[in-house]
Amino acid sequence: MVKNFLTEPVFCDTEIEALFDSVTLARAMLRVEGALARAQADMGMFPLETAQAITQTAETLTIAPEVLAAGVTKNGVPVPTLVKDLRAAVGDPHADWVHWGATSQDIIDNALSLCYRAALKVLGARLRDLLETLERQSTAHSKTIMAARTRNQLATPTTFGLRIAQWAQPLIACETEFEQVRTRALRVQFGGASGNQTAVAPHGPDISDRLANELQLTPGIPWHTDRSGLQGLAAWLVAVTTALGKIATDVAILSRSEIAEAFGGTEGGSSTMPHKSNPVTAEALLSLARFAIACNLGLASAGIHTEERDGANWTVEWKLLPELLVTCGSALSLCLTLTKNLSANRETMVHRIENAPEMMAETAMFALSKRQGRQRASKIVAEAISQSEPLSVALRKLEPSIDWAGVFDFGKVIASSRRLQRDIFSHRNT
Repeated sequence: MVKNFLTEPVFCDTEIEALFDSVTLARAMLRVEGALARAQADMGMFPLETAQAITQTAETLTIAPEVLAAGVTKNGVPVPTLVKDLRAAVGDPHADWVHWGATSQDIIDNALSLCYRAALKVLGARLRDLLETLERQSTAHSKTIMAARTRNQLATPTTFGLRIAQWAQPLIACETEFEQVRTRALRVQFGGASGNQTAVAPHGPDISDRLANELQLTPGIPWHTDRSGLQGLAAWLVAVTTALGKIATDVAILSRSEIAEAFGGTEGGSSTMPHKSNPVTAEALLSLARFAIACNLGLASAGIHTEERDGANWTVEWKLLPELLVTCGSALSLCLTLTKNLSANRETMVHRIENAPEMMAETAMFALSKRQGRQRASKIVAEAISQSEPLSVALRKLEPSIDWAGVFDFGKVIASSRRLQRDIFSHRNT
C-alpha cells in the first residue's frame, strides 16, 4: 500500500506490517530451508552434519532485500537467488543438499504461513480483548433502555446492553471458528517441481510430515493450486472486519446530532464548522471494512490457479492477503478504542421512547388482545395513539381494567434483554 499521512493513521498497523517486511520474510524462507534439511536428514537422505551446516548457515545468513528483489525481477520469485546465496555460504561438501527436492512455491508458501501464523496470534489476542470489552460494556448497560430501530425506523424498546451483545455475536462466532480456520490455512507445503514429490519419491509424504513438525504447520498433501485454505482465512478476516463495521455504523448513527444517544472513540473537528464533532473512529472502521471487502474480492479472483502451478494469481495473493491481515488488525485496534470509550446518554434514550408512544403499541396490543381479541385491540390502540394525551392515559380511559403502568414497565424489557445477553455471551464462555 502507498503510505502517506492520509493513509497511515487509518489503514496501517505497524505491528502486523513488521511481520511481512523484507527482513522477516527472508528469515522465514531461510528457516524453511533449514527445516527441510533437518527433515531430510532425519529420513537418512544425507548425514546429520549436513543438515546442521545448512541450518546454522540459514540462521545467520543475511541477504540484502534489494538482492532478493532483483531475483524477483529476473525470475518472478526470490528463491533461486536465495538458494544460490545459501549454497555459497554453506560451501562444500554440504551445499549440494540445500533445497533438495523442493520448488520455489514450497519455500514461499511455508514462509508466508509462518508470517500468517504470527499475524493471527496478534489478531486472536486483539479479538479476545475486544470481546471482553464488549461483554463488560454490555453488562454495564444491561438496564440502559433505548429505542430499537428496524429498517431505519423506531421499533420497540430494548436495552443498549443487548445491542452491544448483538455486536459481539458474530465476533464470538469468529472466535469459535478461529482455530479451525487457522489449522486449515497454515498447512505445510512440499510438492516439488510439479506437486508430485517425484524428486524424493517414495519419501515425499514422510519428508512433508517431518517438515510440518519442524515448522509446526498442519501436515498434509501438496496444495500448490488448492488455495481454499487461504481463501477461508480471507473470508474469516472479512467476517471479523465487517462485524466491526456494523459496530461503527451503529455508533456513527447513534452519535448523530439529532439522535445523540451514544458516543465512542475519537471525535474530530471541522475545518470550517466549530460546532462539529465527527465520529472519526467509527468512520475509519467503516473505511477499513470496505477496504477488506475489496481485498477479498481480489483474492477470490486470484484463487483460480492454472494447471500444476500458477505464477500470476499466486503473486496477487502475496500482496492482498498480508494487506487484509493488516486491515483486520487495524480495525480491531480501532474498535477496541471505540468500545472502551463507549458512553450512553441515558436520559436522551428514555426521552425518545416517552415521546414516541407508537413504540409501545405492540406491548399495548398484546395486553389488550388477551381480553378484547386482536382486531378489537388494534382499533383501541390506534384510537389511543391518535389522542393528544400520553398513551398510558388514553388507554386507561379506553380500557381502565388493565394495569397500564405495569404493562409499560421497562422491567420486562430489561429482563428479556438480559436473558438474551447472557445467552449470547454463554456461547463464548462454554
